Amino acid sequence: MTRIAVIVGHPIAGSLNHHLADSYTEAARAAGAEVRVIDLAEPTEATAHPTERAQLRHPQAGGQELNPATASAIDTVDWADHLVFVYPEWWGSAPAVLKAFIDRVFLSGFAFRYRGDGRGWDKLLTGRTARIIHTMDSPRWWNRWVYRDSSLWWLRRATLWYTGVRMVGTSVFTPVRGSSAAARERWIAKASALGTADAARTSRIDRTPRASSERVAA
Repeated sequence: MTRIAVIVGHPIAGSLNHHLADSYTEAARAAGAEVRVIDLAEPTEATAHPTERAQLRHPQAGGQELNPATASAIDTVDWADHLVFVYPEWWGSAPAVLKAFIDRVFLSGFAFRYRGDGRGWDKLLTGRTARIIHTMDSPRWWNRWVYRDSSLWWLRRATLWYTGVRMVGTSVFTPVRGSSAAARERWIAKASALGTADAARTSRIDRTPRASSERVAA
């Protein structure tokens, strides 16, 4: 059974992104996948908690104790075979809640590890795959040639590739502003089809039990 984590990176409940994530999730579960959803519009999830000090390392790699919601999110990413990020383009990037999630979850000692010789790093999330479902108001040509796909590149390359996660697809739905009900229904149907397809993916993660210190050892 494929394990899928769906991260909804829109801070407003009931958004189009939420409808797309719901459609994907329902289809994936119907096709036999086990799915966990992290909705960053919920204040209890791993977003920017004012009482949580920002840090760079997992506690087992020398960092401080994590907020329970952040620790739960890390457990979900570790559990998953496949990660799905659903978020809009805001100011050529992503909403702050999604960036806060990445900063708090993709920690050194969990998602990657610098090598002791100072040359290179280990990608600790290798074996996982990811998909992006992305909405925007900008035309595709504008986003590509003026923004240089900045709203996608930071996550695909600087985060997922860096930590060993392999992209399997990116779906961009645009323009949202002024879109018809028929267009939105097509996008929601596409998200459903993606959920069905992803449920059939075979995990490439080595699930051999390891000591917790093995992931973070220098």
